[in-house]
Amino acid sequence: MGRLFGTDGVRGTANREVTAELALDLAVAAAHVLGEVGVFAGHRPRAVVGRDPRASGEFLAAAVVAGLASAGVDVHDAGVIPTPGVATLVADTDADLGVVLSASHNPMPDNGIKFFAKGGHKLPDEVEDAIERRMGESWLRPTGAAVGRVRPLADATDRYVARLLTSLPNRLDGLKVVVDCAHGAASVAAPQALREAGADVVVIGAEPNGLNINDGCGSTHLGPLKEAVVAHGAAVGIAHDGDADRCLAVDAAGHDVDGDQIMGILALAFRERGALREDTLVTTVMSNLGLRLGMQRAGIRTVQTAVGDRYVLEEMRRGGYSLGGEQSGHVVLLDHATTGDGILTALQLLARMSQTGRSLAELASVVERLPQVLVNVPGVDKARAGGDEAVIEAVAAAEADLGGTGRVLLRPSGTEPLVRVMVEAADTEHARLVADRLAGVVKERLALKA
Repeated sequence: MGRLFGTDGVRGTANREVTAELALDLAVAAAHVLGEVGVFAGHRPRAVVGRDPRASGEFLAAAVVAGLASAGVDVHDAGVIPTPGVATLVADTDADLGVVLSASHNPMPDNGIKFFAKGGHKLPDEVEDAIERRMGESWLRPTGAAVGRVRPLADATDRYVARLLTSLPNRLDGLKVVVDCAHGAASVAAPQALREAGADVVVIGAEPNGLNINDGCGSTHLGPLKEAVVAHGAAVGIAHDGDADRCLAVDAAGHDVDGDQIMGILALAFRERGALREDTLVTTVMSNLGLRLGMQRAGIRTVQTAVGDRYVLEEMRRGGYSLGGEQSGHVVLLDHATTGDGILTALQLLARMSQTGRSLAELASVVERLPQVLVNVPGVDKARAGGDEAVIEAVAAAEADLGGTGRVLLRPSGTEPLVRVMVEAADTEHARLVADRLAGVVKERLALKA
């Protein structure tokens, strides 16, 4: 059996892989492990629990709350709120841990369970492994007054938005913005934050019904946002995913602006005001080569990590850096948050537009993206992706084909059952040819047997 935790918590199809029983057991184990490492030392433990609007989040959140309370943890129930909102509230309320029920950008049938430690920080691998080992063990259950109590955190969104607004270097007055909330957890918080910051806000994708999260909208489907930006004559469009830890953008002409370009814009803005520590930006291996070249021209150093915001965070903390993130729009602003926060990212991006008076297209031109083709190969044994000799040889041949004009990246997805093949080249046609050829080898060699 593989490791239960992936790159971003435990994730799978709700009520199949991610069940109420699993949620309860994980919550109990987390309470025990975190208690033993001293998080709860000397006081009654407290937790913040939040979720995105998926229908399955209702029963999974109930199971997590039940598990924590049965283990003697008092629970603040934040209801539907962005994932970074839970991290913020853990710190804001001085809680001992946080739990989020969300599968982020994944389709509605999926769900996930993610933990935050005291201060709103993600758990390191060794703590997640310890939680997994403790699941299902016998334990002495508290009784009477020792069981945890459950209370709603009625002002959760207001507290989160107030904290977001403290990060703004300037207001957004007069800036017309369309925001697509993906029918997800940002549906209340994102429009509220933008309006309180002074922006003129048009909202789409903000009618969650438990079934429509990420469905043809949000950061994974930019079409509706592009149409709305042009139709409303807006200066910019902002797209979040289901739990609002990501932010992508659209310029006034309807052209997409990805996480690499957003990071490039923010890196220059932060350095200008002395907030880019060590003049360094932390990216992952998936970031476009154009970002690295653009930062190099601007005198900003880039450091690369493995894919996953947890690895970006680890490198940022290790080096004392303030800005990092992923091409997907998962951007970490460590002076203002402990994890990626899509609404925070949007506020900072819009503040740069407002402060400079420059269009998003002009600001984004700092990054000239090389053509990049990504092919997802499902139905394969992703655990063997790095060890199959024929696949290794195919990757080497692809790199030789590209020479010094591009690069190849093959990696198993950390959140889905597939292998991702990414190719950058001087032109899209060449990148597509190389990517399709390599994906064919992966599918042939690693196909799961019926």
